[in-house]
Amino acid sequence: MSDKFDPKELKILSDILALVLEEHPGQSANALDALRNRARRNGTTGGALKNLFTAIAPSPPPRAQPRPRAPRGAGAAASATEMQAARVRISQLTESLNRLDIDLRHARARAEELRSQLYLTQQARAETQAALSVMQARPMPRRRSIVVLAFAVGALAGIAGMAGMEFLHALDTPTAPYSATALK
Repeated sequence: MSDKFDPKELKILSDILALVLEEHPGQSANALDALRNRARRNGTTGGALKNLFTAIAPSPPPRAQPRPRAPRGAGAAASATEMQAARVRISQLTESLNRLDIDLRHARARAEELRSQLYLTQQARAETQAALSVMQARPMPRRRSIVVLAFAVGALAGIAGMAGMEFLHALDTPTAPYSATALK
């Protein structure tokens, strides 16, 4: 085992061990499985892990150094202008956020309106389909009966037309005077 420990591996190991101690059984079981898999992949045994903890305990690895802060009194003027610029930027971002919020509300209202129109259209489509299926389910009159009916109507119209013509001819023709010779 090396004297240098990888801080990233130690962080992962500490996270896994913290999850093992959680009260949630699912997370604990998953963390134990992850620990087993990582140890198997790295070829670490239980004894090696124990030795790692005993080596770390007396001398833990150094923590990362925090970022140094800017000195307070030296840049007060620069700090004030930065603060003013930051405030302006914050107000711009706030206005932008409010505008986006209003736009989002309008978009949601429009989406709801379109959703209701879609629902009404779907209802109308369903009603139309129901009416169409009823019309298709009705028995259609046979062509033969339609032809017979048309023939009968045509014949009656023809007979009526002929009778009407005969009647008009009868009214139109002059009557011959009765001759006396014809009566003898």
